[in-house]
Amino acid sequence: MPGSQLPDLKIRVVLLFVFLMVTVPLFAQHKIPSGYCITSQEEQVFEAINKIREAYKKKPLKLSVSLSFVARTHVQDLQVNHPDTSICNLSSWSNKGKWTPCCFNPYVVNQEGMWNKPKELTNYRYRGYELASYFQDGMNVDSLVRFLQDADDALDMILTQNAWEKKSWVCMGVGLSKNYASLWFGQREDAAGAPKLCHKGKKVSDKTVVKAKVYYLIAGSFPNKSDAKEALRRFKKNGYKDAGILEGKGRVRIYLARYKSFTEASNAKKKLPYNHRKAWILEGTR
Repeated sequence: MPGSQLPDLKIRVVLLFVFLMVTVPLFAQHKIPSGYCITSQEEQVFEAINKIREAYKKKPLKLSVSLSFVARTHVQDLQVNHPDTSICNLSSWSNKGKWTPCCFNPYVVNQEGMWNKPKELTNYRYRGYELASYFQDGMNVDSLVRFLQDADDALDMILTQNAWEKKSWVCMGVGLSKNYASLWFGQREDAAGAPKLCHKGKKVSDKTVVKAKVYYLIAGSFPNKSDAKEALRRFKKNGYKDAGILEGKGRVRIYLARYKSFTEASNAKKKLPYNHRKAWILEGTR
């Protein structure tokens, strides 16, 4: 009889009501703070990314407030809490915030730890893909853009080629801190739109982006020049004929060699023996 279906119908209605009561607040908690805005430096990086894409005949990306907020949140976590230690790389998140902690490493790959961060922090309901970088002596727009242009893996991701050829970016977000940079890419538009600017600033020029630099492969820092000279003598004795002393900003460093591009320096760093695993790359002028 038709009346016999009413109890089942009532149960369904109640369950649907309970579901809505539970899920609606969950979406509301992802609201981006009203005071959030991007800096002029972050805007410059976004524009530089589109210039790189334009040079390779790729469509420009839209700036996403959601992905930018995720990027800013992550660089602040990296800067303050340093989850990128031991085997955990730059895509890791600490347990110090309102997100799921994630140790991103090559041994136990946890892609969801990265993919789901936009869902955890904003109303962007799709996967996000991060390109993060670290700069030992401080991050600036020029050095970041040069890294993105020179590093094959980074360029492949920006242009969705080779390992990324099945992806098609539509929008992106940018977050910068003192030593970290985070770029997030998405394959769907951000319904929340673009972020507002904190203030207007000078825009990066093409000339600035391609300005020539030199990249030092730094082996260590020393308190004074006499100690550095003694260390330099040992390095040269061990076969590092191009090693030298680099002074600046009150520091005395030993470099193993100098390179014309970040990529060359990065490849050389990968070939260093284990006892030089803490070596880092320092950008300078010729």
